[in-house]
Amino acid sequence: MTNWIGDTFTSNIGWEHLERLVDIDIRMAGSDGERRAAEVTRDALVDVGVRDAHLEEFEIQGWARGSAMIHAGETTQDCIALPRSPSGKPTGELVDIEYGLPADFDRDLTGKVVLAASDIPDWHDRYVHRREKYYRAVNAGASAFIYRNHINGCLPPTGSVGTEEAPIGEIPAVGVSKEVGRRLSRRFSGDDVAVSTDVAIAETTSQNIHADLGPDTENAVLLTSHVDAHDIGEGAADNAAGTAVVLEVARALEQRESDLDTRVHLLVYGAEEVGLVGSQYDAALRDHETIKAIVNNDGVVRNRTLVCHAHGFDDLIDAANRVAARMDHPIDVPPELNPHSDHWPYVTWGVPGYHIRADTGDVGRGWGHTHADTLDKLSARDLREQAILLTELVVELASDDTTVAHRSPSAIADQLERENRAEGMRVIGDWPYTKVIDR
Repeated sequence: MTNWIGDTFTSNIGWEHLERLVDIDIRMAGSDGERRAAEVTRDALVDVGVRDAHLEEFEIQGWARGSAMIHAGETTQDCIALPRSPSGKPTGELVDIEYGLPADFDRDLTGKVVLAASDIPDWHDRYVHRREKYYRAVNAGASAFIYRNHINGCLPPTGSVGTEEAPIGEIPAVGVSKEVGRRLSRRFSGDDVAVSTDVAIAETTSQNIHADLGPDTENAVLLTSHVDAHDIGEGAADNAAGTAVVLEVARALEQRESDLDTRVHLLVYGAEEVGLVGSQYDAALRDHETIKAIVNNDGVVRNRTLVCHAHGFDDLIDAANRVAARMDHPIDVPPELNPHSDHWPYVTWGVPGYHIRADTGDVGRGWGHTHADTLDKLSARDLREQAILLTELVVELASDDTTVAHRSPSAIADQLERENRAEGMRVIGDWPYTKVIDR
């Protein structure tokens, strides 16, 4: 009955695939590297015994980073363009708005170059996403946006701008390291600076990876991750590790297929890092009533303790707590909504879904979205332990004894309002309930 645990804890399948993914130099959405990563992931799933493994292609707005620079006084300061920034070279007065909280934009920023940090203060009641800071700057009339990392180490952060309706942003946007940001603020606040971006924009394609395990039921538990990564680093934790965990769990589930009462659909998305494009594409096509639950892995393996964001679904909270008790291993199960990964295009409409990550204790992404998101930050032990827990969680969800109730879209919208997330989502164009509240 428990041989699968020992096999998982001694398996190298997931870790070797993690190495395989990080050794593909660029997995940027729409790139040849992302396509190769999808193909080797499909092939690895076939090798562990899944059925009907295939790629599904879709069109995306392509973007290549090109070059970027900040000209301040007689100096040039290093930066990187943020994905889906337009090209441009605006000049304006540099204004450091510190954390970039909503109230920090309540001023005239017309023509200014806005500098905002990537973190929030401990006392603030919610995380303020990069895209919210960017679009608040746009709405306040800024001419350019500079995103300053809060992590030491001369690490400029990346991360996309743009919306689903307008994939390319409205003003040039760049990321700078904490050190460069502080230098700019100290030396050049109130002075005119120029932000220069020269990027390439063209239509291209990405792809989702599909496969199945278990009985051929109409309903399914979706086990998901994303395979793309930003082009400035290995993308080890974000999100090669998530895809490696999906593979390792698939290997263990193949051993336990007789324990599955519901089909498990493996779904590894492309183009997550540029606006959840792969999951948006799938969610628009899939019958939501056939999804029993989603187990989305994005940010796993970075530390030992799993966090299963349950998005207010009581049945998901109960299932994770049962697994934690049965396996005698802690799992943190916050009930709040967490809208920024591939579960969200489904959870938006009331589909039960977890966002699974590791608890690092950091505000924001830590090494994520920087050059430092590398394999050496991760451990095979954490990957194997988390694969064991997640295998048991998927089996729990797939059981006929486990009922997982959907919620109404209006209930999700009301929770977003209660948790003070709705305004920020409206700012970034991610509020879907304006036209319809019931699906």
